[in-house]
Amino acid sequence: MKVTEELLQKYARLIVRTGANVQPGQKVQLVASVEQHAFAAMVTEECYRAGASLVQIDWTSDAASRLHYLYADQETLSEVLPWQEEKMKQAVKDLPCRIFIESEDPDAMNGIDPEKLSAVMQARGRVMKPYRNAMEGKHQWVIAAHPSEKWARKCFPGAENPVELLWDAILKTVRVTEDNDPVQAWKEHTDFISEKAAWLNARGFSSLRYRSANGTDFSVELIPGAKWEGAGSVNPVNGVFYIPNMPTEEIFTSPIAGKCEGTLVAVKPLSWNSQLIEDFSIRFEGGRAVSCQARRGQELLEKMIRMDEGAARLGEVALVPRESPVNQCGFLFYETLFDENACCHVALGMGFKEVLPGGDDLTMAEAQEKGINDSIIHVDFMVGADDLSIDGILPDGTAVPVFRNGTWA
Repeated sequence: MKVTEELLQKYARLIVRTGANVQPGQKVQLVASVEQHAFAAMVTEECYRAGASLVQIDWTSDAASRLHYLYADQETLSEVLPWQEEKMKQAVKDLPCRIFIESEDPDAMNGIDPEKLSAVMQARGRVMKPYRNAMEGKHQWVIAAHPSEKWARKCFPGAENPVELLWDAILKTVRVTEDNDPVQAWKEHTDFISEKAAWLNARGFSSLRYRSANGTDFSVELIPGAKWEGAGSVNPVNGVFYIPNMPTEEIFTSPIAGKCEGTLVAVKPLSWNSQLIEDFSIRFEGGRAVSCQARRGQELLEKMIRMDEGAARLGEVALVPRESPVNQCGFLFYETLFDENACCHVALGMGFKEVLPGGDDLTMAEAQEKGINDSIIHVDFMVGADDLSIDGILPDGTAVPVFRNGTWA
């Protein structure tokens, strides 16, 4: 598929009107790479056409971030400056729509000291987390993507036109083609996901049991009454429906923090902090990750699990069938936004209080009392092998097939 100005306009409109669903009078915070300034301008214009009162653009740069970690000391990087904290305070007040255009180089942080990376994240996370918690579930947001040259070459090494190939894959996974109506395509898609979520909610499973020939042998308890959700969310402040991830194929919930046992084997590499963790598994005892093994990125994985008290516990379990359009692309995106939508996954770290009845009105402390995990991280990793079986366990102990051979039973 040739990427035309018309296709890009259609994509930008989808992000703004269906993803973030920007409403008249709302402020928008757009986060984008400096390399993607042209597309950022296109998205900005779509926001204003939707009635946004102001679009604030926050620019990012992989190259600059790498230089900071190479040359600035850890103490300096860990400091959250007063203006940065004031900016978060203003965001809590304004509750802007937030649009994130992912375009990272998966290898941007190769060779950077993992200890320095994790220490800086921990220090900054402790300061910023209260503001993120205050915004959680109260505003519209969406994450979408735009290829960069380095990202495309990572996905298609040796190809003559890697950016075009990556564009083609991205647009297919977000259901944008030359001759379709992507808004209608997304309505049909979200309707299907909603039907599956309703089926899961009607069953009232108390736990899930995972089995795979690769060594996955795992059980996790679910919060009584917690909802399975997927595709879209509703902003409780104004009742607006939005779609946080484009693409999205998952149906997810948050399990009981600290109530899981067994081993999960990852089926795809994890790109975290622009570094790769490959061929890894994590063993859980008493609801916590107690050990891990990785062919590459072992030290990084260990530091991730120790980021804070909640980093070793699960915050999410998500079901994604192997026939997902992302999986059908047949390659690794090296970007969690896509790779988590290729197959079933779980997440270490922060859970979602909005899956609880009345969860939007709960403080994080109140959500924790009901079983939601809290952490400064939320890191998804993929466990959906082609032979994965998942059983839902009813309160009376009856096992109901949910997934067989990596897809809906």
